[in-house]
Amino acid sequence: MTASIEVHLTPDYLSESLRRDVKEGLTSTPKSLPPKWFYDADGSVLFERITTLPEYYPFRAEREILAARSAEIAATTKAHTLIELGSGSSEKTRLLLDALRDAGTLHDLVPLDVSETALREAADTLAADYPALRVHGVVADFTAHMDQIEGEAPRLVAFLGGTIGNLLPDERARFLSEVGAVLGEGEWLLLGADLVKSPDVLLRAYDDAAGVTAEFNRNVLRVLNRELGADFLVSEFEHVAVWDPEREWIEMRLRAREQMSVTVPALGLDVRFDKGEEMRTEISAKFRREVIERELTAAGFEQTSRWTDAEGRFSLVLARAE
Repeated sequence: MTASIEVHLTPDYLSESLRRDVKEGLTSTPKSLPPKWFYDADGSVLFERITTLPEYYPFRAEREILAARSAEIAATTKAHTLIELGSGSSEKTRLLLDALRDAGTLHDLVPLDVSETALREAADTLAADYPALRVHGVVADFTAHMDQIEGEAPRLVAFLGGTIGNLLPDERARFLSEVGAVLGEGEWLLLGADLVKSPDVLLRAYDDAAGVTAEFNRNVLRVLNRELGADFLVSEFEHVAVWDPEREWIEMRLRAREQMSVTVPALGLDVRFDKGEEMRTEISAKFRREVIERELTAAGFEQTSRWTDAEGRFSLVLARAE
């Protein structure tokens, strides 16, 4: 069975979003860029390398939980539809898919992603590997198009990888509320969230010895150079990872090694960087148990189960829409 694809984005949605985000971010004080622009083809390859690094525990920790708990998740949810926010044919997704298939309840798989190319590739692979399932890909932005979630009830929305931590608190609250509003009573959200831990462990995870995360961080400048005609000297920006103990999040930043001016012709911008000036490119919030539960409750969910890996580094939460 082949996958079907539904497109909810206009052809210029991504380019318009990039222009808007970059103009707003580069003219703000301090400067910032959203992390979603890391993930062109090169950025995606770099991130896959990051997940294999010894310092980067989140991928392995979440996989450990899913390996131990997917059968329990399948038995509890009895989901007919699995909706994955962020298309993927990864090992972690397949652990959940296998458990739901083996439980005999799953009929539909709905991967959602902003990249039509990545989505088609993932959806076709999954359709070939799970021929008994209907695979229906949705090209959409989960931060703006949650109302496009469909599928046969009961549905299980999987938002894995700790990606929830990349959203600012107000964005996070809005996103969770939108998921809660879309799901019917008794439907499910499976949420992966990284936990607060030693700053040393966190900083190593976001500033690895091999420098892969540094190249991933600088890749956003290559995206701006290619897509907007900008003239960032990529090598003149240093990767910085900082733990904010008050907000309990990691910030990734790019620090200008020298004073410089950057032009962005597509936006008509000339941007000045002072020597040592830092531009934020990502936050990655880390959570305490009570914060996750409180935010889910505020969004209309009841937390029914919570698991961690053996070392207590990462959390997987199953919540039911009320």
